[in-house]
Amino acid sequence: MKIIAVCGAGIGTSAILKVNAERALERRGLDADVSAADLAGVAAAAADAQIVLTSTELAAAVREALGTSFAEVIEVVNYFDVDEIGSSLERALG
Repeated sequence: MKIIAVCGAGIGTSAILKVNAERALERRGLDADVSAADLAGVAAAAADAQIVLTSTELAAAVREALGTSFAEVIEVVNYFDVDEIGSSLERALG
């Protein structure tokens, strides 16, 4: 499974989200390739991704940038809440 963490610049916030997504997956015994990307590069980064994690503020722009991608966009309210991220990933993986 491939997960992309997205923020506006692809440096700070997406890196925090990436690390916490990896922690959430590890706590649940799940394995995935998690990487960070910026909004401008999300379409290329998510070409083969199943999930894209981003903020509520960027979700509409991410969905527009993804176009016909099959990746599910998950909106994360608190990038530091590993439980929120984990619960969201579990629902998406259903």
